[in-house]
Amino acid sequence: MTTRLPLAALFAALAAAPLAAGPAAAQMARTEPQEPPVKQVPTARSEVQLSFAPVVKRAAPSVVNVYASHVDKRSNARTSAMEEFMRRFFGEPDGGRGPRGERAQKSLGSGVLVDGTGLVITNAHVIDNMNEVRVALADRREFEASIVLRDSRTDLAVIRIKEPPAGLNPMPFGDADRLEVGDFVMAIGNPFGVGQTVTQGIVSALARTQVGSADYQYFIQTDAAINPGNSGGALVDLQGRLVGINTAIYSQSGGSHGIGFAIPVSMVKAVVMAAKEGLSVVRRPWLGARIQNVSPDIADSMGLDHPTGVLVASLQPKSPAEEAGLKRGDLILSVDGQPVDDPEAFGYRFALKGIQGQAKLGILRGTAKQTVAVKLAQAPETRPRDTLKVRTRSPFLGATLVNTSPAVSEDIQVDFPVEGVAVESVEDSSFAARAGLQKGDVVVSVNGMPIANTKDLAKVIAMAPTAWQIAINRGGEVMTSLFSG
Repeated sequence: MTTRLPLAALFAALAAAPLAAGPAAAQMARTEPQEPPVKQVPTARSEVQLSFAPVVKRAAPSVVNVYASHVDKRSNARTSAMEEFMRRFFGEPDGGRGPRGERAQKSLGSGVLVDGTGLVITNAHVIDNMNEVRVALADRREFEASIVLRDSRTDLAVIRIKEPPAGLNPMPFGDADRLEVGDFVMAIGNPFGVGQTVTQGIVSALARTQVGSADYQYFIQTDAAINPGNSGGALVDLQGRLVGINTAIYSQSGGSHGIGFAIPVSMVKAVVMAAKEGLSVVRRPWLGARIQNVSPDIADSMGLDHPTGVLVASLQPKSPAEEAGLKRGDLILSVDGQPVDDPEAFGYRFALKGIQGQAKLGILRGTAKQTVAVKLAQAPETRPRDTLKVRTRSPFLGATLVNTSPAVSEDIQVDFPVEGVAVESVEDSSFAARAGLQKGDVVVSVNGMPIANTKDLAKVIAMAPTAWQIAINRGGEVMTSLFSG
């Protein structure tokens, strides 16, 4: 049945409608076509002059060029026939040697003044294997420098100008933890050796891991152009503060493709502080636990809605982790309130804590969140390293090996076991490299003989067997290889 309103009631409802619709509707009904905005010609230079020049003027004087070389002094009497041939027929002076038969390898990079006394931070790979370093300031004055500290695990190094001039302009430190994706940044360095160059871009990503240029893989990614020679240069914010040290580009051609990486200034501060304290190495805390990624399957088995944190896979006896009460299967979510999502992020955050006091780890044990306090201390060297550099013909020729200990495990990232002989380094193109030995391998036995220390290995090598059966532990898996003499 249809209900009909009395005529008087209908008129009353229509009269009240505009009031019920509210002022906005009434305003819309009265809206008239608007005039287009008036366009005006700028009347002052300041109205059109937007530039990064003020930032560059503050930051550029702090960025230097780093020239490094390794001079191998030899007598001219040792000049080979091939070198003499090169000199005579191709015009190469002294067969590639300098005065008195010196042979030099050279490297070019950038650096940043971080202290008025002449301390400069750069990349470790810029001065790797170098013994002579020169620094050129932005005004082209050059000075000899000495190497104070090399830290290959972060790819950072500190050098010092030997006779620093007055009026140096150290760059202030910024706060990389306050950076956000999309923030403007600038890269300042010496790409391709053409001279100081400034490029501008944005922060493309934060906390990038798996880049592969250092043990502590935790980088700022930027699209500011970074090219060879930029290594060791500055990544600065719009206040002219250092937020990162440019270290790598992602490119198959060697040129910038808009993907560059910088070491966050937090790690830079730790390395600079160690240099100021007169240390030749950076001292870092030891956890004494092996941690691993949380896969989707592990997250599902733990009742998590997504993978997060790092899982404690094993504990070393009497380690800070065990003494703090950590248990196998605990999920570490944060370090002093900073979230961690993979082992690289955890390693970076934990390494920044130094070796004094405690670090609070936020963990998930079962379904309960807890906080445990871990003592910050260096890994102990429970037995001497007794370094063995193999120089006799064998599958180990070109390798450097040391006795394992918690300190060695931290230094070269060796997991358990802690007994045996660890490969500390392998020279490129050496017998050891061709045999497949890698940094971090632990030699378990040779020809059936257990290898407990470097003296055991030296005895086996001295026997010069005609065949070699070598068992190594690599990442917890024991592998055996056969070699002929």
